Amino acid sequence: MSYRYGPWHDGPDPLAPPVDLRAALEALGRDVMEGASPRAALQELLRRGAGDQAGLDDLTRRLWERRSRIQRRHRLDGTLTEVKRLLEQALAAERTELFPDPADDARFREAQLDALPSGTAAAVRELANYDWRSPAAREAYEQIREKLGKDLVESRFQGMKQALREMQPQDTERIREMMADLNALLLAHLRGEDTDERFDQFMRDHGEFFPENPRTVQELVDALAARAAAAQRMMNSMSAQQRQELGELMAGAFGDPRFADQVATLDANLRALRPDEDWTSSARFRGQDPLGLGEGAQAMADLAELDALAEQLGQSYPGARLEDIDLEALNRQLGDEAGVDARRLSELERELRRQGLLDRAPDGSLTLSPKAMRRLGEAALAEVVGSARANRGERDTANAGASGELTGSTRAWTFGATEPWDVARTVRNAVLRTLSVGEGSVRLDVTDVEVSETEQRARAAVALCVDTSWSMVQDGRWVPMKRTALALHHLVSTRFRADELQLITFGRHAATVDIAELTALEGTWEQGTNLHHALLLAGRHLRRNPDAHPVVLVVTDGEPTAHLDPDGEAVFHYPTTEDTLRRTLAEVDSLARLGASVTVFMLGEDPKLAAFVDLVAKRGGGRVVAPDLDGLGSAVVSDYLRTRRR
Repeated sequence: MSYRYGPWHDGPDPLAPPVDLRAALEALGRDVMEGASPRAALQELLRRGAGDQAGLDDLTRRLWERRSRIQRRHRLDGTLTEVKRLLEQALAAERTELFPDPADDARFREAQLDALPSGTAAAVRELANYDWRSPAAREAYEQIREKLGKDLVESRFQGMKQALREMQPQDTERIREMMADLNALLLAHLRGEDTDERFDQFMRDHGEFFPENPRTVQELVDALAARAAAAQRMMNSMSAQQRQELGELMAGAFGDPRFADQVATLDANLRALRPDEDWTSSARFRGQDPLGLGEGAQAMADLAELDALAEQLGQSYPGARLEDIDLEALNRQLGDEAGVDARRLSELERELRRQGLLDRAPDGSLTLSPKAMRRLGEAALAEVVGSARANRGERDTANAGASGELTGSTRAWTFGATEPWDVARTVRNAVLRTLSVGEGSVRLDVTDVEVSETEQRARAAVALCVDTSWSMVQDGRWVPMKRTALALHHLVSTRFRADELQLITFGRHAATVDIAELTALEGTWEQGTNLHHALLLAGRHLRRNPDAHPVVLVVTDGEPTAHLDPDGEAVFHYPTTEDTLRRTLAEVDSLARLGASVTVFMLGEDPKLAAFVDLVAKRGGGRVVAPDLDGLGSAVVSDYLRTRRR
């Protein structure tokens, strides 16, 4: 048996790699952390692409490059140039035939040829009734009429190009009949008559001229109007002299002026049926490759299709969706690869929503889902751990307790034990004991009970205080700060679930936030570094968890310049005042009394900040870490793990 392999055309390629959601989610998270809304971040992702996936911007660039190539390479006088060449060929052949003949008739004919008008159209019209002596000249002149007729038909009927190449002289009458029937059908449709049966009959009689196979009158009108409008835009793009000369030449298409009249009637009917088509615009062509009427109309249609595709790819109109992109048109203009890229972008957006990575808030806006936040935290933590090359970091004890984690081993139950029962081993013990004493039924006895061994882990109350003043945004510390918070949050929520983590932001005021709020937090112009307020909130968090080991971590790039008055008002002053420093250090002392040491992660090299954080370390028994931005996450996570071990 033999097999043939070819391109896959029936739906998505089954061998194509899956959509890379991880790279897409990381790009989304990065933009959100930089202050973009999830909707704007998604739009930016689709524009930019993810990983090796081309984005909408790349497809749009290729569209404009193709549009520019069409206009740079071509000009629209191809029909005029070809007619002029054939006319010169016919005249040269006729003069060659007449020159040896000494008869007066030959001299009279030469005089007729010499007196022809200088314009190509006028000369062609003047020769309509000329009796050619030369067969070659007669053939060249007939080619002019045939060329004009074919170009005129091709400019109005996109699907007839191949049929016109194989057309015989007797087929001209069939085209005229089709045009007459078509105009009658369109006129009846324009009057509002029921034309369904008439359309069916028309397609039975003339369907071979419409390989696109329209199914209704509306589809037929849409296709014809788009092509006729493209032909009109081509005429608009020519000079006034070219338009006039071409119009005069068209009157002699196929040697029958009635044919041009039918085309004019068709254009009028289509204009009336589709006035919303673009009948008035033009384009500038500046190349050297001449295009005939049919080719020029196709070029104008391509330009219109490229413009429509650019608008679809831009997604800037209300209600825009990637499903709006015409993939067939994109394949025509840029090739199958572009269609695959657009389809994969649509799949990427659909998968992000289907897998629950994007949620819709009550106000209709998009938000990152908890699942997305977990994945972002996982990526951030993996990056931090890879950078720090840290160990797991937890310190385990073998004490039994209900709050611990299962170790996989069991032991006999003793009075006061609160661990969960191991049901399988308990029932097994009861069965074996019953069989050994020969009892008929299985009954549980207190001696059968086994409980699961657990490990009790140290529990911590962690307050991560992050500076959100404008300097953090201005100096490029905004995203590293957020990634640090993401990594720590993911570590606590997955590895140390008994710990209580509180995220606290401080600018002019301080506030407690969840990880989603911090991730989506936008940088705003706000003066003030109110560490005093942040430490107040940290102390409240520690007091709510008195049985946990207290951990306070502060990320900041400036000395305190604001504090909170008893009435709740924030007092800002730069440079900092003695009152602000005194109140902030008082909270450091308060935290020290709770058993917490404050670790400060100092960003930047401000001497005043360095002096302040050294004072905090001395007063509170804490430490100062001065990481670079790339090492901030690993520094915070490592310090958290070090504090837990201690």
